[in-house]
Amino acid sequence: MSNPRWLEWGQRLQALAQSGLNYTKSPFERERYEAIRKIACEMIVTQSDLEFPIVQNIIKSEGGYATPKLDVRAVIIRDDSILLVREQVDGRWSLPGGWIDVNDSPGRAAEKEVFEETGYRVRSKKLLAVWDRNLHGHPPFIFHLFKLVFLCEILGGQPTTSIETTAVQFFQEDELPPLSLTRTTPEQIERLFEHYRHPDWPSEFD
Repeated sequence: MSNPRWLEWGQRLQALAQSGLNYTKSPFERERYEAIRKIACEMIVTQSDLEFPIVQNIIKSEGGYATPKLDVRAVIIRDDSILLVREQVDGRWSLPGGWIDVNDSPGRAAEKEVFEETGYRVRSKKLLAVWDRNLHGHPPFIFHLFKLVFLCEILGGQPTTSIETTAVQFFQEDELPPLSLTRTTPEQIERLFEHYRHPDWPSEFD
C-alpha cells in the first residue's frame, strides 16, 4: 500500500518549495515558492483533519535542501518474542526507535533509542531493512521518511519506561497488541520475524 496521491503531491510540492527557498536569491522567485508551499499546506489540510496553522508551522520549520527524514527502529527477539514499547502519545505499541540525531550513526542511534525507551542496553548486530514509509501501509504523514531497522541483542539493563513510553514488554508473534501504525505495522513485524528465522538473508530495501 502506498500513500494517497494527494499526500504524495503535497510532499513533492513542499519539497520543491523548501529547496527553492533555500537556494533562490530572487525576491520574485521567493514569492512564488512561498505560494507553492501554501498550496501544499492547503492540499494536506483539505484531505486531513489537521488545521492550516498547524500544518503551516510544521512545514515552515523545515529548511535547507529537502531530503527524506530518517527513522530508526530496533528488533529485539528473545524466546521467540519481540520487544515492543507502548507509546505515550497514542497508547499503542511499536518497535523502540525514533529520529536519528545529528552526529549519531544509524546503529548507535538504534542502541540509544532502545536504552532511552526500554532501559535495556543493546548492541546493533545487523541492518535488516531500509523501508520507504510511503510504501508500507502507514497512515499519511506530512514528510517523506525512510525507516532503518536493526536487529539488536541485549547486553544488560532492566525494563524501564520513559517520557515517551508507558510500558515495555515482549510479545509472541501471534499475540501482538494493538500497534501504533504510524510507527510499526503488523506486516513489518511478520517480515522481521522471518528475517530472524533466516539469519542468512541479506538486508532488504525498497
